[in-house]
Amino acid sequence: MSCLLVLVGCADTAPAPSAPKAQPSAVASSPKPSPKAVELQLPRGGRRIFPGHQLVAFVGAPGSPALGPLDADLDERAQRLEQTATSYSKDRRALPVMELIVVLAQGSAGRDGKYRSRIASPQIDRYLAVARKHKMLLVLGVQPGQAKPLTEIRRLEQWLKQPDVGLALDPEWEVGPGQVPGRVFGRTSGAELNSIAAYLSTLVTTNRLPEKLFVFHQLSKPIVRNEAALRTHPGIVTVKSVDGIGARTDKLDTYNRLITGLPQGIHTGFKLFYDEDTRHGPLMTPSQVLAIRPRPELVTYE
Repeated sequence: MSCLLVLVGCADTAPAPSAPKAQPSAVASSPKPSPKAVELQLPRGGRRIFPGHQLVAFVGAPGSPALGPLDADLDERAQRLEQTATSYSKDRRALPVMELIVVLAQGSAGRDGKYRSRIASPQIDRYLAVARKHKMLLVLGVQPGQAKPLTEIRRLEQWLKQPDVGLALDPEWEVGPGQVPGRVFGRTSGAELNSIAAYLSTLVTTNRLPEKLFVFHQLSKPIVRNEAALRTHPGIVTVKSVDGIGARTDKLDTYNRLITGLPQGIHTGFKLFYDEDTRHGPLMTPSQVLAIRPRPELVTYE
């Protein structure tokens, strides 16, 4: 316990008037400015994806080389992705993308009858750690099977709330009751894509995130019904990735058909297949891809 001793002096004369109290200085009275909130940014800086960036992606899943190059040796594959992305950075800054398939359609029903499997959370964290190490975007790919796409996507919210994680939907593998993925082509609609984009937009707004990438893959026209209903959403960069397979002329024909009538504000992407495409000739070069009009703003290698 501490004590305070006060000494009082006495005098037989009238007490002198007390000195005026010192006024606090302006500095002392002004509140300290609060530290500026940290603004979340994309992996290589900034909060907007386009028009400043050219996106180049590798696809894959753990232990599945048939799904793309991101199956193993992630640091080495990230270095290859960096080199590939750099070859596209003629007039824009390269932003590499790792597209990890986290929900994979399958030919068997599985325990819950949804014809899809999910990779474990630690695997997603492992890929995210590598993406962050190399300052790349991570995109979580979903092949729903018979499951509801938005249900599968909401399960990924802990990652989608991050500033460097986007989403890709592959509706070719989205089938209805009684259908088996791979035996029939799945499909989605402009309305369903809007509901997914709106959900992502809420995450962006709530968490003050930079723009978030939302990709939907498309192989043929019937896979997306009523695409005219598709709209832009705050904070969401929506890209249609055209997945044409085959010789260069066939791929370009598919691209031109599928981007005709694309709603305003939706960006375009182009996919290259290491195996399927090279059965018909050499893989298209970055210069050939960049010469396509309109220019694909996302180029994906599978």
